[in-house]
Amino acid sequence: MIEVQNLTVTLPSRAGNVNILRGLDVTVAPGEAVGLIGPSGSGKTTLLMVLAGLEPATSGSVQIAGHDYGQMSEDALARFRRTHVGIVFQSFHLVPTMTALENVMLPLELASQPEAPERAAKMLAEVGLADRHDHYPTQMSGGEQQRVALARALVANPPVLFADEPTGNLDQKTGQAVMDLILGLAKERGTTLVLITHDKNLAQRCDRTLTMQDGCLQAAQGA
Repeated sequence: MIEVQNLTVTLPSRAGNVNILRGLDVTVAPGEAVGLIGPSGSGKTTLLMVLAGLEPATSGSVQIAGHDYGQMSEDALARFRRTHVGIVFQSFHLVPTMTALENVMLPLELASQPEAPERAAKMLAEVGLADRHDHYPTQMSGGEQQRVALARALVANPPVLFADEPTGNLDQKTGQAVMDLILGLAKERGTTLVLITHDKNLAQRCDRTLTMQDGCLQAAQGA
């Protein structure tokens, strides 16, 4: 599902080029859940942003579901993300002027997919928020907001889900419940999951754990 070869990201600075990612090779099978851990500044989030098509690579290749990012224009990449990639961030990123239902409907409407309200309502029920359709983000707890964000990420049934520190803004109990949802829904739907976390215990709940250090992948192990 994910095939990365010799991936590099290099950013210019006054002191010279800074190597963020250094020739990474990564393969993730369809339906596999991979936990990515490593210290701050190791390149984890940059890798996720490149895999999600939100930042360009300097060199190397990225293929998601058989689609080569290097062969796609920005517009084509944006259309691809609407239906093939779901993303859950640490900070929720909900639209504050939209209700929970409207937030979840958004990717369906952008992709002109039918029955957006019905599909969004069903997805909210799957994350335990069937009674919160008309609530705005400010009327919901952090855990509820993250569940709305998860519903939005999965409503178009993308084959790949990226989660960047999805429990980072939540207390331990709420974070555990959110992770149960993420892992459970991904497995139920056969969704390929890449989870970034500082919590080794969370990462080890995935099928495989990758460790990043200074822009390189250091080790891999099974769950």
